[in-house]
Amino acid sequence: MANFSIWEVLFLLCFSVSWPVSIAKSLRTKVVLGKSPLFMSLIILGYIFGIVHKSLYSNDIVIWLYVFNAALVSFDLVLYFMYIGKNRRELKR
Repeated sequence: MANFSIWEVLFLLCFSVSWPVSIAKSLRTKVVLGKSPLFMSLIILGYIFGIVHKSLYSNDIVIWLYVFNAALVSFDLVLYFMYIGKNRRELKR
């Protein structure tokens, strides 16, 4: 029998769907105004804490959902820094 919580899995799966939507929008529009790098950094930190918890106390397959989500948010953060300069320049025109 699985040792993980189905509610934790469902929570992480919801975010696993949400972040790609945000990433796709950034890639399609190349507009990141309104996104917060501090918010995304805190989300990544939260996923890292989840990974640490899973590693220390409940090492199960759910850890990979934390890793996957952390990677998605990290990619979204990279896109933010790639596009924010151009977005700000365009705003000044």
